[in-house]
Amino acid sequence: MNETKELNSLPVLSEVQEERERAQKRSTVASVRVSPGPYLAFASVITFVAALMLRAQQDAAALGLIAAAWLILPVLAISDRIVFDGALLRRHGPLASLLKLLFGYRKQLAVDDFETVETQAVRTLRRGGRVRYRYRTQITGKGREFVIVSGGRDYRKLVRELFPLIHESKLDNRSRDLRDYLNDPSFLNRKTQLSQLAPSDLLDVTKADFKLGRKLKRNADVPETPATAEELERARLLRRLGNELRVSGRLREAGEAFRRALNVRPHGAWLIYDFARLLRSQASAQSDARLLSRARAALRLATIRAKNDVVLLPLIGESFLECGDARHARRAMEKAVEIDSGNFKARVGLADLALREGKLAHVIHHYQEAARVSSEQALARYARSESDYYMQLNNDDDYLAAELRRINWLQSVTRIRRLALRVTNASVLLALIGGFVDPVAGSLGWSLASSALIVWLLTLLGTRMLFTRSKPSI
Repeated sequence: MNETKELNSLPVLSEVQEERERAQKRSTVASVRVSPGPYLAFASVITFVAALMLRAQQDAAALGLIAAAWLILPVLAISDRIVFDGALLRRHGPLASLLKLLFGYRKQLAVDDFETVETQAVRTLRRGGRVRYRYRTQITGKGREFVIVSGGRDYRKLVRELFPLIHESKLDNRSRDLRDYLNDPSFLNRKTQLSQLAPSDLLDVTKADFKLGRKLKRNADVPETPATAEELERARLLRRLGNELRVSGRLREAGEAFRRALNVRPHGAWLIYDFARLLRSQASAQSDARLLSRARAALRLATIRAKNDVVLLPLIGESFLECGDARHARRAMEKAVEIDSGNFKARVGLADLALREGKLAHVIHHYQEAARVSSEQALARYARSESDYYMQLNNDDDYLAAELRRINWLQSVTRIRRLALRVTNASVLLALIGGFVDPVAGSLGWSLASSALIVWLLTLLGTRMLFTRSKPSI
């Protein structure tokens, strides 16, 4: 580069530097604490080591370890956060700063680079018609992964600010529900009171026997009057309230809201679909096969009512998979592709179904089509990477055998890790109680606990390594 070109490039480089500085100084829009699980696990291991040091008469070292475990680590856990500044999702805290200082590594991911957003719902408590859900959202893209766990106001704010910016095809059903219907509990209580739903204690003792498609007895001489605009608006508001109650775990009240909405609009495809998801949640919470069968029936009815709705059909197919009905899930996905061959979500759903059946050629075809039709760069990149991976499995027998070994090892290591954790807990209990009865029993408990803890740590490391796909040999 000559001197003139260097001088001409100075303004451009200055603008790039200023833009980077502005990006670093962006104000925080929302942030949420990282799940404290790994910190608690590490603190428990340190405490166990400190207990062994106390048995070895090394009191000073044991006291130092206990102080580090329960004074320093909680501070690190509280200050370790996932921050969203309107454009980037990044890890923020002392540990992230240390990694950046030592290795120059900064864990961050732009919203446009998100590839998949998947949310899992875990029931933590069930009481009557109410279920307490804990949501775990996993965001992946460009080889990076962020895990966000629900825990109050910060999580709700992050969902409200972040999820509407994410492309629709990157969200699974639960993430979409959180984006549209996650609400503040106090505000939801006020909405429920204004809607004049029956009290929750009354609904808990009332049998929920509302069924779709049930014909009402009418006088044949009196024609059925269509719903007024006011009734349709109320049905729309009740549908939204029902979804908000379902996401918050208030399933009985959600059922009452849907019942009232369906009395006004019994043929609404989206309303029937949302009601089916409520039945699915109730079936899971109560372990009721009859409710699960009703959820599948409601989804089949929603498929009929959806007609040519290419947005709703893939969502119905994904819900069928959650209900364990692969046959009807395929029908819904294929119908969406017939109507719109460029439907990315339906293509990926068909690839997942083909993978369940072991049809690798079909998996490759659907991912290639998904990459071809997608205008979103991150989605196309994700589909191409999946297509390349399964094509390598299909064409290289050695690579297929290596991946099968990796998955088998992962399953075995996971089982051993869970067993080692149970043995560790039981052995610690034996050591604490047995020490008062017989010193030999206490020593045996500590020995078993030490061995099981070492096995647990090794299998934990092995699980992390085996999660990564193998690289094909060139």
